Amino acid sequence: MGPVSGTGNTKGKVRDMIIETRSEGVATLIMNDPEKRNAFSIPMRLALLDKFRELESDPEVRVIVFSGKGDNFCVGGDVTSMGHKPIGEALDRMRIVHDLVRLLAQSSKPKIAAVEGWAVGGGLALALLCDTVVASESARFKAGYGGIGMAPDVGILHTLPARVGRGRALQIFMYDETFDARKALEWGAIDTVVPKGKTLDEAQRLAAILAVKAPLPIALTRSVLSSGLDEVLMREREIQALMFSSADHAEGKAAFFEKRPAKFTGS
Repeated sequence: MGPVSGTGNTKGKVRDMIIETRSEGVATLIMNDPEKRNAFSIPMRLALLDKFRELESDPEVRVIVFSGKGDNFCVGGDVTSMGHKPIGEALDRMRIVHDLVRLLAQSSKPKIAAVEGWAVGGGLALALLCDTVVASESARFKAGYGGIGMAPDVGILHTLPARVGRGRALQIFMYDETFDARKALEWGAIDTVVPKGKTLDEAQRLAAILAVKAPLPIALTRSVLSSGLDEVLMREREIQALMFSSADHAEGKAAFFEKRPAKFTGS
């Protein structure tokens, strides 16, 4: 399991990528591309960015619950849109991602992720940008970046070490092994494990608790704990722009589609 290999027709469908419901101060957002396992495609990024901006400016919304439709949370980036890019295009691609990262991590409203199935690469990073992560017993997690010759992104170089410690995060990134919900809970990567199909119920129960608490202390606490994120994003933007033009990324992408082990050369 890794990044998805395609996202189908991505034009004119941005507004359909997110399902939103609201109840008593809680907005629930569901990534809606189950056929592609809710891949973190360009349309999905733009849809999430627009929706989180809208919710941040709405005083009626106190808490956001965030999940994926179908059997998976999000399986990471769309490999078909990756590959060699001019430096300007690569930097602009990261700017869009980082606008979303900052909205998730630094805005005033607390966020709860409800993870069913796979959360890989950018999908794992999105979950970790939330304040509380609820996962089902069947949830599976993987960094997934090294296999396609890319460095970790979407702020995960800040969020994962903050949760599990530098040493554990380094092992997750380097060895790129899948870990299940029980292991993720033991390591501190997630906060709660519930039966399959019950993550949204638990996330909304927790959201209801937060929705009646004083919002300013929560917002200020989130702001303090996001310290250091901007520095990580600056480095990430530079590194990932270089990775898009590397021979190893081209090899990783080719190996992914050809379903074979990649032969990396460090170039």
